[in-house]
Amino acid sequence: MSSHAIFASPAIRRLREDLALALRAAAHHGLSEGVCNHFSVALPGEQEQFLINPRGLHWSEVGPDDIVLIDGEGHVLAGRHRVEPTALFIHGAVHRIARHAVVLHCHMPYATALTLTKDRALDPTLSQNAMRYIDRIAIDADYNGLALDHTEGERIARAMAGKDVAFLGNHGVVVAGATIAHAYDDLYYLERACLHQ
Repeated sequence: MSSHAIFASPAIRRLREDLALALRAAAHHGLSEGVCNHFSVALPGEQEQFLINPRGLHWSEVGPDDIVLIDGEGHVLAGRHRVEPTALFIHGAVHRIARHAVVLHCHMPYATALTLTKDRALDPTLSQNAMRYIDRIAIDADYNGLALDHTEGERIARAMAGKDVAFLGNHGVVVAGATIAHAYDDLYYLERACLHQ
């Protein structure tokens, strides 16, 4: 089956709808940062092809028809938009190496503020919301600037080492999961826990 046929299939259409909804919800909840950052979901049974939000659209504007299908090298397989380069390197590596189906990366205010501190992350013992992240948090303290090559994304993915939440020093967070709904729920409550801390 061609990439365009897969992209148009009912199952993938539903993933595109869910991903677009998660992006709009993140904008509504104040988790977005302009047109930067990215959410992605791997095609079922496939870690080398994934759906991702396009470059240049504010998350509040993204609909299912704006979602793009790319491969692990960043080639657009289906969709009408381009993809921001750092999205490829971070998401491609986390899908491929950490084997997560859903990867949500953003610079939400309170979680990002904690990446600037000495501890670099949320203390999961401080509040009820925080406790859901006990034994789930990885810290990647080695910020090297924009992720414009495979080594930056691969380092982030390896730092996750079986975890599904990563605090990226001086940068932002990655929240991963098996479904868009579960990953988004974790993203939302992570920011609330960081706000309380």
